[in-house]
Amino acid sequence: MISVITAISIIGVAAGVASLIVALAINNGFRQDLQERLLGSTAHINLMRVENDGIRDWRPLLDRLAKEPHVKAAAPALFEQVLISRGARARGGILKGVLPDYEKKVSELLQTVKFGSAEELEPAHEPTSQITDHKSQITEMPPIILGKDMADELGATVGSAVLVTSPQGELTPFGLVPKYVRFRVAGIFKSGFYDYDTGWAFIRLADAQRLFGLGDVISVIEFKVDDIYQAGVIGKVIERDAGRGFMATNWMEQNRQLFHALKLERVVTFITIGLIVLVAALNILISLIMMVMEKTRDIAVLMSLGTRRAQVRNVFIFQGVLIGVVGTAIGLLLGYLLSWMGGHYRLVTLSPEVYSIDYVPFAARALDGLVVAMVALAVSFVATIYPSWSASRILPAEALRYE
Repeated sequence: MISVITAISIIGVAAGVASLIVALAINNGFRQDLQERLLGSTAHINLMRVENDGIRDWRPLLDRLAKEPHVKAAAPALFEQVLISRGARARGGILKGVLPDYEKKVSELLQTVKFGSAEELEPAHEPTSQITDHKSQITEMPPIILGKDMADELGATVGSAVLVTSPQGELTPFGLVPKYVRFRVAGIFKSGFYDYDTGWAFIRLADAQRLFGLGDVISVIEFKVDDIYQAGVIGKVIERDAGRGFMATNWMEQNRQLFHALKLERVVTFITIGLIVLVAALNILISLIMMVMEKTRDIAVLMSLGTRRAQVRNVFIFQGVLIGVVGTAIGLLLGYLLSWMGGHYRLVTLSPEVYSIDYVPFAARALDGLVVAMVALAVSFVATIYPSWSASRILPAEALRYE
C-alpha cells in the first residue's frame, strides 16, 4: 500500500508540474504571438493632434522627428472610418492612406499581401484622373488593398471594383451628401490577425486626402523605435519635441488591457493548476506518515543502537524530497515535450473570430520551468516536515515495550 501511495505521489507531482509547464507555455505563447502580430501590424509610437484636427505642414515635422534618438523610421498616415461595399454586400472598416515606401518601414501589413501586389500604391502608379465627389466621372479607378477576411465577406478578388463611401461628405443645398468613390482591388493581404484582416484597407495617401476632402493633411505620424519596451519614454521625448498640441501614444498603452488580462490569467493559472502539486504533496505527507507508523519498531531499534534523531529525520526528509525530485523531473520532461508538440504541429485550433488567431501557440520558457521546479520541490519538502519530526520523536522504550 505504501509503495502504491508513493507511486501515486510521484504521478501527482509529475502531472502538476507538466500541467503548469503546458499552461504557462500557452499563456506565454499567446502573449508573444499577439505582441509579434501587433508590432508587425502597427507602429511602436503614434503622434497625433490633441484636438484631432489633422497635422498640417507634416513633411518638415516628419523629417525632423525621424532624426530623433532611438527612432528607426517614421511614416505619415491618414485614418478614417468608411463603408466598403460591393453589390449588396457591405462592410465597415478603417481606410488607411499611406506612402508605401514609408509605411513598409514601420509596419509589415503591406508585406503580407498574398494575392495581387501592393506596388500599385507606389507614387509611380498615380492615376491621371482626380478623385472628386460622387457626381464626377472616374476614368481610372485607383487601387485599394483589402484584408483577406474583408475581401471574402465582400466577395471581392483582385481586379474587382468596390465602392468606398466616406462619412466626410459634402454640404449641399439638400444637406450633407456622403462621398463615394469606386476603387479597384489591387491586392489582398493576410496578416493572420483577425482584426486587421477583417476591418482594414489601404489606399494611397493622396487618394485618401482627396476622398476625405482634407487637402495636404495627415492624421498621424507613426514611428518605429529600436527598443519596443522603451516606447513610452521615447514617445514622451517625441511629444515634447513636436511642440504644443501634440500627443503620443505607444503600443503598450493601446493594448494595455489585453496584456493586463494575459498577466492576470497567468497568475490565476499558476494558482489553480498549482493545487495539483499541493494534492500531490498531501499524498507525500500521507505516504510518509504511514511509513513512520509501519517502521516504528525498526526506528526504535535503530535509535536504541545509537542512531541520532537527526539521522532518522533526514531519512524521511530525503525520501519525501526524492519523490518530489523524481516527479518534478518527469513532469518537466513531459510538459516541455507536450509544449513542443503542440507548438510545432499546431495541435489545438481556435476560432479566429474570437481569439484573433487560428491556433493555440505554445512557447515554453526555461525560466518558467525553473520556477515550477522550485515550487514543486519546496512543497514536497514542506510535506516531509511533520512525518520526519514525528519519526525523530519516537521513544525506543515505548515502541519496544510490547515487542
